[in-house]
Amino acid sequence: MFKFLTLFLILGATLSGCNTTRGVGEDIQTVGKGIERATE
Repeated sequence: MFKFLTLFLILGATLSGCNTTRGVGEDIQTVGKGIERATE
């Protein structure tokens, strides 16, 4: 449950920080790169 809540909060903060569809795409890409680096 804690992991789900954390993910929800991160996604909410990410989506609220951008105003356009392009911004959402860039934010998702940034998150993906961060996850990729963390798994290495």
